[in-house]
Amino acid sequence: MNICVFLSASDLDDRYASAARELGRLIAEQGHTLVWGASDVGLMKVLADAVDDAGGRLIGVSVDFLAAKARPLQEPDELIVGADLAERKATLLARSDAVVIMVGGSGTLDEATDVLELRKHGIYPGPVVVLNTDGFYDGLQQQFARMDAEGFLPVPLAQLCTFVDEPEEALAVIQQHAPTA
Repeated sequence: MNICVFLSASDLDDRYASAARELGRLIAEQGHTLVWGASDVGLMKVLADAVDDAGGRLIGVSVDFLAAKARPLQEPDELIVGADLAERKATLLARSDAVVIMVGGSGTLDEATDVLELRKHGIYPGPVVVLNTDGFYDGLQQQFARMDAEGFLPVPLAQLCTFVDEPEEALAVIQQHAPTA
């Protein structure tokens, strides 16, 4: 499967870097391909390095104004550069079978809400998993639970996304949705 991971391009605490490393290793070892924002800095680099070190495949999707920070052309198996952020997000989702949302800032939150809105309307069919490392998304999970309980979500929260605490759990959720051969 092609697994899109939304996450920060910032250098962050090792509790987040270790989760990115573990997720990358698992993606590669289970024969999946990483689809990610192509950045060669911060957690995006940590994740891609882990996939690469474990022999996995990389599909990077950057955007014109961030292309200078993209992983060098020869390293991803494929590098796509979009004209703007909307095109980048659309390409990331078009190229993926599943999404994992890791820690990040406003850009990651934008990507997360976009894919959840597409899931809500049945446009994005793949599973969406929120990797809640060290409780980073506890507040978001609480907000979504309230939206669900008070009728703001037209479909149950469990049909939009699954919150997990560990990378292994994220891959297990995704594996449940893998096509059978």
